[in-house]
Amino acid sequence: MTKKKVFISFDYDQDRSLKDLLIGQSRNPETPFDVIDNSLHEAAPEKEWEEKAENKISQADLVIVILGHRTHVAPGVLREIRMARDLSKKIVQIIGYKEGKYRRIAGAGVLYRWTWENLKKILK
Repeated sequence: MTKKKVFISFDYDQDRSLKDLLIGQSRNPETPFDVIDNSLHEAAPEKEWEEKAENKISQADLVIVILGHRTHVAPGVLREIRMARDLSKKIVQIIGYKEGKYRRIAGAGVLYRWTWENLKKILK
């Protein structure tokens, strides 16, 4: 079975631990996806930030947006979503925290709870 290539978009300043959890899950031999890259720190001095992100997103089969408390206003995430839409990539959102507040991002795909079953469904 060929694994799907996933780009993870998340609020770099607030939710790196969520990204680490999803990457950890991707290392399970039964996981149907490989993480090819994830959000870059927007404040990084790299002039080519957008070019690098767009290149990685273009290689992905799917973009997963991990929703934390402030993801809906994270400028880097919003730019990555715009890039994915421009590239006609499938985008889905997963709720990062069981408790607390989060806001769905308009135009960023279907919203799912982060469960093993939902990940398998998303990645069929």
